[in-house]
Amino acid sequence: MRARVAANIDFVVGEIDPRLYGSFIEHLGRAVYSGIYEPGHASADANGFRTDVIDLVRELDVPIVRYPGGNFVSAYNWEDGIGPKEDRPVRLDLAWHTSETNEVGIHEFADWAEAAGTQMMLAVNLGSRGLDEARAFVEYVNHPSGTYWSDLRRKNGREDPWGVKMWCLGNEMDGPWQIGQKTADEYGRLAFETAKALRAYDTSLELVVCGSSTPTMATYPAWEATVLDYTYDSVDYISLHMYFKNHDKDLPRYLSLPAQLDDYIQTVAGIIRMTKAKKRSKRDVYISFDEWNVWYHSEAQDKATLQGEDGWPIAPPLLEDIYDFADVLQVGAILNTFIRRADVVKVGCLAQLVNVIAPIMTVKDGPAWRQTTFWPYYYASRYGRGTALNLALDCPGYDSAVATGVPYLDISAVRAEDGTVAFFCVNRHETEEIALDVALQGLPLSRIVMDKVIAGHALDATNGPGEEPVAPVDGTGAEVVAEPGGGRLTAPIAPLSYRVIRLGD
Repeated sequence: MRARVAANIDFVVGEIDPRLYGSFIEHLGRAVYSGIYEPGHASADANGFRTDVIDLVRELDVPIVRYPGGNFVSAYNWEDGIGPKEDRPVRLDLAWHTSETNEVGIHEFADWAEAAGTQMMLAVNLGSRGLDEARAFVEYVNHPSGTYWSDLRRKNGREDPWGVKMWCLGNEMDGPWQIGQKTADEYGRLAFETAKALRAYDTSLELVVCGSSTPTMATYPAWEATVLDYTYDSVDYISLHMYFKNHDKDLPRYLSLPAQLDDYIQTVAGIIRMTKAKKRSKRDVYISFDEWNVWYHSEAQDKATLQGEDGWPIAPPLLEDIYDFADVLQVGAILNTFIRRADVVKVGCLAQLVNVIAPIMTVKDGPAWRQTTFWPYYYASRYGRGTALNLALDCPGYDSAVATGVPYLDISAVRAEDGTVAFFCVNRHETEEIALDVALQGLPLSRIVMDKVIAGHALDATNGPGEEPVAPVDGTGAEVVAEPGGGRLTAPIAPLSYRVIRLGD
């Protein structure tokens, strides 16, 4: 099978915001406790953070992390997580039917984010609380001094404000599972008034309004139209969430789900353009895809805890999907979709970062290790920054139960500031190799500077704390030939494989 691709230096999607490769830490399961935070662990620093986890987060070069939720935030009192730890209350978390000790709050998370080399993206509770909680939280976090909340922060040990720019106005407020669920009109009004108050404090804040929790919601896409009608001139992003499942083990169907993701993005992008025209606005609103991942492996084992059969445990194992090789292909194709839509999707958060549907796993009192999905996330984050190229693709495809005309080759390309170009490739075909043939138009590229591939594993192959067999190796067979006005890249893309090829001059 042959796939012909044209990559032209002048045909671009747009600049990629580095925050497209962000992630998410929620007070859920072991994401925080025995995930990022485990005092007494052999690798723990003076603040109780696992440095083995920090090292892996730094390896991924995660630019921003959303916190503290997620469903958790919709009944969360941020004030419970400040002040002396011995005085902090234990609360029942209604979202995940667990107990929250509040040993980690905003101060601790901010210290962890600094150690991990990432920015904070904070969410306010618009479920059980509202505008006053939001403005107090922003003042506590961002105001220098001289007010009640800023001086309380200084009393609690942080002299300088953290200066957090990105704030989420609630979480999944359309969902019946959400504490404080609202109609689109209820939420739109509340989000508008909250945004107005936060803008009165600081016009430079970047505000994220809730879009649909999934494109399968009965209120989608009317929700987006209504909420943006209230908030368009007051916010910067609308959030979208989507998770990918393969319960029936139908691989062609599973690997075609990114086509639904693309439809979701394009539909909401259309609503954004419609609202901008309706408002006669000069502002642009973008998409923050701040929850996405594969999530289905652990659902059966979590039922007892989530249904309350285990009482109210503290930091039990929840949503601890163990990812396999098939999920490498899926995550690679999802990231390619975001790159190809980088003109409208500016922020992304892989949900989540540690232990909970995560690329990084830990053993309590033991090692941290890389899941199979660590690798496509790693390569996109490391080499997918710059300008997304608008590729022309000619490749055979197939129809599935959820999409038609799905090309067997899923590909994206990013031109970095140093002129190198990275091609991210997924071959969806189960048995056929793809002969990749890329015309490099106006791109003075003459050598391969990196070639990594993950292929040849059983679909259910996994990694673990003792061994990580699903990992990249050097690719073979790729060639680049320089020609006047450009050149040509050819490479064999193995069946069911993920491959990254970087070219330089």
